[in-house]
Amino acid sequence: MSLPVEDLECPVCCDIFTDPVLLSCSHSFCRECVRLCWETSGSRECPMCRKRASKAAPTTNLALRNLCETVLEARRESSSTEEKEKEKEKEKEKELNCGLHEEKLKLFCLLDKQPICVVCYLSKTHKNHDCSTMEEAVVNCKHELSTTLTSLQEKMDSLKRIHTNSNDTIDYIKKQALKTQQEIKAQFEQLHQVLHRDESERLAALKREEDEKIAGMRDKVGEILEEMFSLEECFNILESELNADDMSLLMNFKATQDRCSSLPLGPVNMSGTLIDVSKHLSNLKYSIWENLNDHLEYTPVTLDPNTAHPYLILSDDLTSLYYSGLSYGCPDNPERFQMSAEVVGMNALGSGSHHWLVETGSNRDWLLGVTSVSAPRNVDISARPENGFWTLCYRDGEFRAMTSPPTALSLATEAHVSRIKVQLDYNNGTLCFFDCSGDDTLLYTFESTFTEMLLPYFYTRSQHPLRVLPENVIVTALRNEVSKHVK
Repeated sequence: MSLPVEDLECPVCCDIFTDPVLLSCSHSFCRECVRLCWETSGSRECPMCRKRASKAAPTTNLALRNLCETVLEARRESSSTEEKEKEKEKEKEKELNCGLHEEKLKLFCLLDKQPICVVCYLSKTHKNHDCSTMEEAVVNCKHELSTTLTSLQEKMDSLKRIHTNSNDTIDYIKKQALKTQQEIKAQFEQLHQVLHRDESERLAALKREEDEKIAGMRDKVGEILEEMFSLEECFNILESELNADDMSLLMNFKATQDRCSSLPLGPVNMSGTLIDVSKHLSNLKYSIWENLNDHLEYTPVTLDPNTAHPYLILSDDLTSLYYSGLSYGCPDNPERFQMSAEVVGMNALGSGSHHWLVETGSNRDWLLGVTSVSAPRNVDISARPENGFWTLCYRDGEFRAMTSPPTALSLATEAHVSRIKVQLDYNNGTLCFFDCSGDDTLLYTFESTFTEMLLPYFYTRSQHPLRVLPENVIVTALRNEVSKHVK
């Protein structure tokens, strides 16, 4: 609770107390005021009640002094604030006046975008400049700034969306990298298994041959030992006969000679006893590659997952697609089709001849063909040549070439078409579609002059997959025949 200012004034000087003292009669005065009063009157009496004060020095009224100092400080701050406000008002008045002519600013130059005074308007500086009143300028400038603010807000909202999408893209990149790493490992593991199996079979064949050769040599060693034993017996008999008397030698001569002549004295056949190393090592890497070839698949067209509509599901090997109807959380990158369930192949085609075979199976809603690399992907347009699309459509049980307008196609047979071959001859400007379910029946041919790179194109709204079929890989070795001429 604050006291009235009158209660804080000294009764002698009628001003705020300065170093107030408290007399025994409970009256307060400034220390200097009460001293002057006592000196003037010659007695130590209270200036108000005339009660005689004690001879001791009057005590300081601490509570009253603190309160007075607070009031004085508040007055000083108030005075300083008022001075600042006055200075601001003066500065504002100066701002409202022309800095060159000190005239009041009443006009706004539309060319220089600044307030001017009448003298400025008549001077050479702003001669022939369009001007408006300050009131009109305020309205126009506010409208312009408001428009700018709206534009900045839209940019800010766009940047926020990009920021959010960027963070989502980082998470998606990590998932992509992990999934791709797993697929790479899986495919290498398949190759490792083939190589390990081939290695085991080749080592087993070598082991079998080693065992067979060693067993054969052991049989030969046994035969040689038997022959050596027989020869040793014959050698002993001959020595014995040679040391016998003449009559005994002659009587046993025929038997001894027959026994010695019955022994096989020819050379031992040692051909084919060694391991056929060349059979195991000759062109070993090439033989391994030929064996791998039986386990390899080459698909002429693989799909680009970064272009697939969010509702499309692609296989791990990027050769098939189907429509799920649910988004799997892919980012909104510029390459992706956003309006329709479309996807394109990885490699752009700019020259030469190309073909790929698509298994449509039970799918009853698809488009196949090619599209130019610059065809828009974030707008809903028809897949027709004027928009950069050359496609064949199958929908509602009918085939249509997507010309302008579409061309209905009638098939010679009513058999279900389950395989479509797309054949592009870029240089000659033709795109052909064939029914490869049976015979390669030509369905339709587009003729055009292609002016930019093309991408294989796929569309479907069916949960039955479209699949690009692999082709056979043929490995051949080129052997150069060198003829030598001897002179």
